[in-house]
Amino acid sequence: MEKTTSAIKNLKPGGFVLIDNTPCRVEKVSISTSGKHGAAKARVDAVGLLDGKRRSIIKPADEIIDVPIVIKKSAQVLAIIGDNAQLMDLTDYSVFELPIPEELKNEIKQGNEIAYYEVMGIKTLKQLK
Repeated sequence: MEKTTSAIKNLKPGGFVLIDNTPCRVEKVSISTSGKHGAAKARVDAVGLLDGKRRSIIKPADEIIDVPIVIKKSAQVLAIIGDNAQLMDLTDYSVFELPIPEELKNEIKQGNEIAYYEVMGIKTLKQLK
């Protein structure tokens, strides 16, 4: 698994975080201070990169949390097979198939060069905005 670590208080909206071992995009980080001797708490609201589900966690702001490494790669479309695209990575020339997301059906054509993402060993054509 490709991941690194960060303190929760250092997370920013638009960044990435692992919640329940699922890569997510951070939407909001709110930090609240508690009483005189209490530690600050952080609430992180995020959306799963691969499944779109909303997740949140509440932990001490200084706690270390895992952050996935998201790699953007390029591939050439070799063929369209049903709802899948057969792709060849332009770096290592490996060939693999990925399902085509509904929002990209009209954009992916045979012979075109496209971007795909690799997150924790999982490849996807979904836009990770």
